[in-house]
Amino acid sequence: MKAVTSKVAVALALSLTAGSALAKDTITLNGFDMTIDQAWAIAAGDADVDIAKKAETRLDKAYDTLMTAARLGKPVYGLTVGVGLNKDHKLFDASGEMTKEALKASKEFQINALRAHSAGVGEPMPAEMVRLGMAVRLNTLLHGQTGVQPQVADLYEAYLNNDIVPVIPSKGTVGEADILLASHVGLAMLGEWEVFYKGERMSSSKAMKKAGIKPLNPIGKDALSILSNNAFATAYAMQGLKDAEQVLEVAPTLFGLSLEGLNGNVAPFLPQTNGVRPFPYVQATSDTILNKLDGSYLWDLNDTRPLQDPLSFRTSGYTFAMAEKAADELEAMLKIQINASDDNPAVVLNPGKKYVNKPQVAKYLIDGKGGVFPTTNFNPLPVAMAVQQLSVAMTQVSHNSVMRSTRLSDDHFTHLPRFLTAPGNVGHAFGAIQKAYVDLHVRNKQLAQPVSFEGVAIAGNIEDTFTNLKLASDNLIQISDNLSTIFGLELFHSAQAIDLRKLDNPKLKLGKETGKMYKEYRKLVKFVDKDRPYTPDFKASTEFVKAY
Repeated sequence: MKAVTSKVAVALALSLTAGSALAKDTITLNGFDMTIDQAWAIAAGDADVDIAKKAETRLDKAYDTLMTAARLGKPVYGLTVGVGLNKDHKLFDASGEMTKEALKASKEFQINALRAHSAGVGEPMPAEMVRLGMAVRLNTLLHGQTGVQPQVADLYEAYLNNDIVPVIPSKGTVGEADILLASHVGLAMLGEWEVFYKGERMSSSKAMKKAGIKPLNPIGKDALSILSNNAFATAYAMQGLKDAEQVLEVAPTLFGLSLEGLNGNVAPFLPQTNGVRPFPYVQATSDTILNKLDGSYLWDLNDTRPLQDPLSFRTSGYTFAMAEKAADELEAMLKIQINASDDNPAVVLNPGKKYVNKPQVAKYLIDGKGGVFPTTNFNPLPVAMAVQQLSVAMTQVSHNSVMRSTRLSDDHFTHLPRFLTAPGNVGHAFGAIQKAYVDLHVRNKQLAQPVSFEGVAIAGNIEDTFTNLKLASDNLIQISDNLSTIFGLELFHSAQAIDLRKLDNPKLKLGKETGKMYKEYRKLVKFVDKDRPYTPDFKASTEFVKAY
């Protein structure tokens, strides 16, 4: 195993070295069409960011609209309310500029808001996740409905392009905007927090000085826009999707190999059977499974093959299909989330005509400049629900996998030696290892429980609804990680079953894709001819699934 691990490490190092030699791409963000892949490229440091000219124009217009609202006496948090000035104090002078007193009060309000909300707990987020969250927030700022100074967007851009990564705790959000986490970005921009600059931890003031970046001079809605968004929980939902999709990509081939280990029946995956009840995704997933088995002995007539296999085999096309469907739903919700504003209030430049003649709605309008509207866009429930649905679907996949592994050890179903015992092995073989994958599956069942309605009313009983998006995403990430190991243990079983069949029939034909997986896996994990410590095999199996 040491030699194999060394080869893998060398190959990985060569790959990373080759990648680092390539010039960075530049991704132009406009607030409307950033792809998930682009966000990951920015997060990985493989691409710089640039702000589109149209997005800069929207930022200017939204900021102007916000300031006009303040001049007209409209309530603007951090400007006309909440800044500590008495109502009889003028905020703007005769020329339309803010008075020195108002500027001072607003700046103090912004700074205090960022300080008081920098209150997370837990270990710092990985740098890549911080960068992913900042890329998301920059793009949603550029949607043009926050009302921030354009300098705020410029600072996000400068931080990303100069490898300045704020230190952000990993816990402390209930899923109604990550206010206690995201505020650390603003605090860093003020020069009052710590960051990693090119990998070295230091004060943000020092890092900005080294990079030639001026600190933020906040006003108006800057602090609220920096702290009140779901960018970092969204980043973790994106990680959950990425991990789940990787595991699901491996699933059809891995399952096909298990079906070959069982000497199973292909009937449940045929178009003749699934066409009878054409649920979306099921037929496509079944076709994929059959394609992986192209050339397999399972297509040959075999009188010893059962007419119907255990349900964990027969229904796996359905479990994979529903997981794929849930992943697509989450991806769709994320595409909306990362290309739209989740600000409250929202600066709406083109409010349309519907309901604007109603007095309650008209109060939010600013003649000729749109309006400033209270919203509930800080609530990411569509994303949270999609995350939870994918967690449930992945746990259904987990269930079928652990049952398939158990059946592969059962001579009643395989007609192979019990516990996949090799000839001459007088030990336990695979008899005791079921506990490992059952442990992980039970954990998945617990992690799949919905959390979006959990919480305690806070903030004077006003904030009494939650989504817990970050927690739900953490759970999905862990479920996918557990499933990688569960799949690895299934592969451990199916490869052993294949080898035992090959002892009886050395000419046994595997599918083109399943055979390829089997050969690659056997380079890392060898046939169990006699009992040995299996822990290294389990680790190698997990790594194989994650990298395949």
